[in-house]
Amino acid sequence: MDKRRVDEGGWSRASGRRRAGAFGRLAGLGAGAVALVTLLGGCSLSDFGDAFGNFGWPKGGVTPQASRMYDLWIGSVIAALVVGFFVWGLIFWCIIRYRKRGEALPEQTRYNIPLEFLYTVVPFLIIAVLFYYTAIVQTDVDKTSKNPDVTVEVVAFKWEWQFNYRDAPGADAHTVASTTGNANYIPVLVLPTHRTIRIEEHSNDVIHSFWVPDLLFKRDVFPGSVRNAFQVTLEKEGAYVGRCAELCGTYHSQMNFELRAVTPEKYDQFLAAKRAGQSTPDALSSIGEEPYAVTTHPFNTDRTEREAS
Repeated sequence: MDKRRVDEGGWSRASGRRRAGAFGRLAGLGAGAVALVTLLGGCSLSDFGDAFGNFGWPKGGVTPQASRMYDLWIGSVIAALVVGFFVWGLIFWCIIRYRKRGEALPEQTRYNIPLEFLYTVVPFLIIAVLFYYTAIVQTDVDKTSKNPDVTVEVVAFKWEWQFNYRDAPGADAHTVASTTGNANYIPVLVLPTHRTIRIEEHSNDVIHSFWVPDLLFKRDVFPGSVRNAFQVTLEKEGAYVGRCAELCGTYHSQMNFELRAVTPEKYDQFLAAKRAGQSTPDALSSIGEEPYAVTTHPFNTDRTEREAS
């Protein structure tokens, strides 16, 4: 038999075995990834986050939106870790497998279609999945209804807050009660639990930012004709500190407020007391709540003297 034909046949069989081995390794990697995802899927994201300090994301939000954002964060970090460990494994495997063993030139590989297909398609799939879940959570967080149970207008100004309780959504609605802060009084925003709450924001001067850390969410407050709105449902009663999260001038750090979440019955009594002409501290006392903010206090400043001069 022609030796050349024997050599060509042997080379062809060896090449076929290499290709089969490459496909086998890719199939093994894919099966391992599926097994890892299945294993992680059997665990609660909350439990997994607890085991690793929530990966830097604060836990304990008081709205359904906060819980969904937390789950998105933990899921994204898990996906990033899976990809990271896979890439690090490949790097170290290549370092060990293809380390220099002599002066001979290693086998050169070009046009590896399975490998090129893998590193082209897999990143696209990862991005598509992350985009899908991000879009779902973002849409849910930004979702508002036409007929919320409660509507509050938040007016920001240098360097305080005014909270207007409205009878309907929109700029044309009427204010039925109001609370305004000053240098000596931290304004308290009273809201009910387990009701849909629409918060409409407006600024009288510069850009501010309405931020309650326990909501795990903040929204900028713009001047002009822009009314930035969002909707939440509070699940837990309590007092939660609020801040301005946008650098807005000299006393930005002192632009605080408090969100007080109470039962729906207490909220209705509070609003009735406000409509009857009582101040916010008196109305809070009438429903058995602390009359003043308990999470933050007024700063000792010379604001009044400076603004008067």
